[in-house]
Amino acid sequence: MDSIDLEVLHACDQWLRAGYRCEYVTVVRTWGSSPRPEGATMAIRSDGLVVGSVSGGCIEDDLIAAVREHGIVRTSPEVLTYGISADEAHRFGLPCGGTIQLVVEPLGAHSRIDQLLALAQRRVLTRRTLDLATGAVELDEGAADQQLHMDKDKQRLVTLHGPRLRMLIIGAGQLSQFLAQIAVGLEYQVTICDPREEYRGSWSLPGVEVVHEMPDDVVLAMKLDNRSAVIALTHDPKLDDMGLMEALKTGAFYVGAIGSRVNNARRRERLREFDLTDEQIAKLHGPIGIYIGSKTPYEIAVSILAELTAVKNGVPLPQQMTVEGGKALANNVPANPLAFEAKAA
Repeated sequence: MDSIDLEVLHACDQWLRAGYRCEYVTVVRTWGSSPRPEGATMAIRSDGLVVGSVSGGCIEDDLIAAVREHGIVRTSPEVLTYGISADEAHRFGLPCGGTIQLVVEPLGAHSRIDQLLALAQRRVLTRRTLDLATGAVELDEGAADQQLHMDKDKQRLVTLHGPRLRMLIIGAGQLSQFLAQIAVGLEYQVTICDPREEYRGSWSLPGVEVVHEMPDDVVLAMKLDNRSAVIALTHDPKLDDMGLMEALKTGAFYVGAIGSRVNNARRRERLREFDLTDEQIAKLHGPIGIYIGSKTPYEIAVSILAELTAVKNGVPLPQQMTVEGGKALANNVPANPLAFEAKAA
C-alpha cells in the first residue's frame, strides 16, 4: 500500500498527464493543536477532486469551494494561514486556537512531479526546493537529518520526499500476522522473514512480502536505515538472534525482540558472544511492548506498535511498563532518541 503522501504524488502525476490543472498543498507550519502535522500534503484538481489531507476536513472544504467557484487561478505558489482568530479556529475545526499555514502550489511541467515520484518509488531520499516567487523547482539528494523548512522571508520551501517506513518481522506466526496487518495501516512497508515452510505456507496478507531466507541474510540485503524497524517474534534463538545480531549493527531506529525479561537478559549475553558492543546491545528493546494489559495477539500487537511509534516520534518512556507472567514490571531501557525531523513523503 502506498503512503498517503505517495498517493498524493501519484494523483498529481496522473492528473497532469491527463491534462488537468491541479494544485499541491503542503502544511508548512502549525501553532497550537492542529489535525495534521507539518509536511502533510494534499492535491486538488480543477474540478474539486481531492487526494490527501491537511486538516480534519474543514480547510479542505474551503479550498475545494474556492476551486469550484473560481477554478485554479493561481500562477505561482501562495502561502495561506488558517485559524488566526478564535472564529476562524472554530470555523475550520482547529482545536484550542490552533493555527495552520499552507503553501498552495499550482502544478505544471516545471514542478517536476514526475521526476520526484520516480525518485520516491526508487527509494531515493530527495530534497525538493520550491521557489515561492516563481514556482521553479530544484531536486537534489536529501539527508535523513534534514527537515521541512520555509525561509523567514518566504522565498523558498524545502521539503523531503523518499523512502517510506520499513518493517522487518522475523517469524510468520499469528502475532506476526496481526502486527503486520496493523503496521500496513500505519504505512509501513512490511517484510516477513521465516525460513520455516510450515509457518509461512498459510500467509495471505495483501501488501506484505514473505521471504524464506535466513534472517541475518535478509537484514543485510535490506540495507536497513533510520526509517527501518526490526521485530523478532519466533522465540527461537537460532532465528531471532541471527537477525538481531545484524540489525543492531545498522541504523534501524527500532530493534526489538519478544520474550520475558529473563529470556531477553540471556539473549543479550548471547549477543555479546557475537562481538557486538555494549552500545549496540543497548539498542535492543526487550521485552517489547508497552504494558496495557494485553491478552490477545491483537492487543499484544497494539502494545508493540505503541512502543515502536513512541520511539519513532522521540517520545521518552523512562518507566515503560512491560509484561512478564501477567505482572506489570518497570523497564528502564531508555527510549531511542531518534525522532523523524525530516518530513519525508
